[in-house]
Amino acid sequence: MKKSIELAEENLIHSYNRYPVELDHGEDVYLYDTEGKKYLDFAAGIAVCALGYSNEAYKEALKAQIDKGIHFSNYFYSEPLKDAVKNISEATGLDKVFMANSGTEANEGALKIARKYAISKGYTNRSEVIAMDKAFHGRTMGALSVTGTKKYRENFEPLISGVTFCDFNNLESVKSAITDKTYAIILEPVQGEGGIYPATKEFIQGVRELCDKHDIVMICDEIQCGMGRTGKMFAFQNYDIKPDIVTLAKGVGNGIVVGAIATKKEVGEQLVPGDHGTTFGGNPLSCAAVNATFDEFKKQGILDNVNEVGEYLVSKLQSLKEKHSCIKDVRGLGFMLGIEVDIPVGDVCKKCLESGLIVLSAGSNVVRLVPPLVISKENVDEMINILDSALEQ
Repeated sequence: MKKSIELAEENLIHSYNRYPVELDHGEDVYLYDTEGKKYLDFAAGIAVCALGYSNEAYKEALKAQIDKGIHFSNYFYSEPLKDAVKNISEATGLDKVFMANSGTEANEGALKIARKYAISKGYTNRSEVIAMDKAFHGRTMGALSVTGTKKYRENFEPLISGVTFCDFNNLESVKSAITDKTYAIILEPVQGEGGIYPATKEFIQGVRELCDKHDIVMICDEIQCGMGRTGKMFAFQNYDIKPDIVTLAKGVGNGIVVGAIATKKEVGEQLVPGDHGTTFGGNPLSCAAVNATFDEFKKQGILDNVNEVGEYLVSKLQSLKEKHSCIKDVRGLGFMLGIEVDIPVGDVCKKCLESGLIVLSAGSNVVRLVPPLVISKENVDEMINILDSALEQ
């Protein structure tokens, strides 16, 4: 395995500090490396593999679509495309859907759609966006411009101008940032990379009211927090609001590369042919993955599992917090949880990995838990035992 990793590094651009592990396959909620070591997966490919690794119905649906066709192009319709946009529309409660390839691409498209809506309404001077501190929306130039962590932006500036960053969960900060040039406010209902911070109900409802008052497009980035991870199909549904645009990716395809933008009718219908496009977005294979994922959510009662086991997981983490003084906070929703520690978070993740548990970091001091949505209470107990030992060490 070590030799294989060295060979890979000869050709890879070093854009990731990868763990020194070469994975081979997955079964249930476990991953195995090429030397046979078993890992309990509480990362799910960064909140992607919602169904785990052994869902036969999902795999059979993909195999069947591969036999029929992987790619046709957006000059044609396909049945998987028809079903995918219907599934996404029904789940989000929004009317129009654009199929994309990734989360960052979905956010890029969302910003364009919001700008086109403003122009169509006669707000030709509107060129400013409000985003949140600690937010993460992607690494391409537009998405990076609204990403609120400076370390991601500073090596690539100047970026797109007209972006104002506000304090997350501080409604007054947002109010004071709005000008007659503001066309969109973009936020994550639960911040992921920034440290697992859920929005307060007062804040997110207040943002919705401000957008209504000033005719500003509200964009909710549900790329990490969506698709059942918080116990609702989408995190914004915890707050009794409806955004104008929702972006999604990660769990919506359970590992197949796919993203999407869902919009209210009056927002999405402003795009006309030539305004936006994609070669691969909406191809029948990615759409088959979306449809199989939605099917399995319904058949397996995924949301019920997230709510039941999620409550158990939080109770176990609170007990761990009482035992270890290095744990300063446990926060999040459902299966999107953060453990804030005052010891090096990288060391905690490394110790867990050595003991057969995969967890991630978020921000500079948070252990992030985003497991497959099919984990059991027994999986939680196994994870807690390993994490407990890692913190002791």
